[in-house]
Amino acid sequence: MSASTGIETRGVEFVPEAERSARPRDIFLIGIGGNLAFSIVLFGWLPLTFGLGWWSTVTSMVVGYAIGALLVTPMGLLGPRTGSNNSVSSGAHFGVLGRLVGSVIGLLIAACYAALAIWAGGQAIVAPAARLFGTPDGDIAFAVGYAAVAALVALIAIRGYRMLERAQKLLVPTVGLLTLTGVIAFAGTFDAGYGGGEYVLGSFWSTWALAVVLAVTGPVSYCTSVGDWTRYVSRRHGDRRVAGAVFGGMFLGAFVPALLGAFIGVAIGVRADEDFVAVVAAAPAWYLLPILLNGLVGSCGQASISLYSTGLDLDAIFPRLSRVGCTLLMTLGCLGLVFLGAFAWSAEESVIAFALLLTALATPWMGVTLTGFALARGHYVPSDLQVFNERRHGGIYWFTGGWNVRALVAWLCGSLVGLLCSNTTLYAGPLADVAGGVDLSFIGGGVTGALAYLAIRAAFPETAAAPVGAARAHAVELPSGAQHALVAAQPGAVGK
Repeated sequence: MSASTGIETRGVEFVPEAERSARPRDIFLIGIGGNLAFSIVLFGWLPLTFGLGWWSTVTSMVVGYAIGALLVTPMGLLGPRTGSNNSVSSGAHFGVLGRLVGSVIGLLIAACYAALAIWAGGQAIVAPAARLFGTPDGDIAFAVGYAAVAALVALIAIRGYRMLERAQKLLVPTVGLLTLTGVIAFAGTFDAGYGGGEYVLGSFWSTWALAVVLAVTGPVSYCTSVGDWTRYVSRRHGDRRVAGAVFGGMFLGAFVPALLGAFIGVAIGVRADEDFVAVVAAAPAWYLLPILLNGLVGSCGQASISLYSTGLDLDAIFPRLSRVGCTLLMTLGCLGLVFLGAFAWSAEESVIAFALLLTALATPWMGVTLTGFALARGHYVPSDLQVFNERRHGGIYWFTGGWNVRALVAWLCGSLVGLLCSNTTLYAGPLADVAGGVDLSFIGGGVTGALAYLAIRAAFPETAAAPVGAARAHAVELPSGAQHALVAAQPGAVGK
């Protein structure tokens, strides 16, 4: 952290214990604040467009978001152990160069969701302002709105983690209150007895399962980025508190705005071809100002944490660049993606579909990483994870030229299954209908990746594990004051 500017200068290098000021409740608030945005609200009415009714939509979201939060929770335990983000942490299993797989996937996923949040924020500002004040609502107005949101969230992301943490503490109660006003605004036309329409997959249970799978992908999409926040949490808080904070933040953060989306969808009779402008058109006049404020403030939460993640992931790929410079580059890239989606492609759903395809690649990576975490019993040598960042060679995670072929083959197996089973508007794999139209890409890919890694490790053990004494010797390479944060690797935990 620069003392003169208050800007975080640290990228993905090891975070010393003295700088780990975050508490589990801060992680909880970031999880919630990062999702209280209209881009997540939009996901809430998708089950209605599948033909589900109000109560079946609610149950699908409860089950889906709970499963997704449970799956991503263990990924939050890596950061406190390694003092870095999840892609760097995965180097213990993929190799210090092989962890670039996680960096690239995380970068692309975060860029997609940052772009979606900027797009939704611009929509939520320009459309209600046009009704309230008679301001323009053409392409130029929307372009200015998107740019304004991008500039605001870039200021937060560039300042770094502490600004991110402080912003979420302000955003959660503010956006939470604005969210409740949405219930009041549409309560008059809401019907809890709404039974839905024609099921998109022909039967109730298959359509309900489709909605569950859609909900699961929400929290799971954070599997690469949750370590961005937990790396600032001290180990003294314990795994149970960190895990509880991650689960609670991921579940409530996704469920609450999606529930509002479903509520509004029932109230206005949303159709599959409608976007947020339909909500503005149906809203009572007094609710336009809360929509405008929610669009501006709420989008800051999700877009800023996603943009922050893109900066870290790009820094992990190009260590010579600064985190601040990487964040600026990704701000321009995400804004360009918004402009292309809004004005050139006229298809923001393509960005969503691309993000889902990336999730089919991310879950096998998560499966391999969590399997390695379990086999290592959570023990890591943080200094050896920084070899690539510090442009060194060697260490116990060097494997074969910096790559662990076992993990890479397992990830490729899982990714192949994920892509074969994918079913999106951009791409449908040959096995897309294997479950009657329910997209099992990320589930099948994640399970395949984990099982493949177990099988490969059994057949080709990572035998040359670092002894306890060697692991302790690496502690001297850590920054001053960080040695006591090192957890020595146990025999059999790591190999080359």
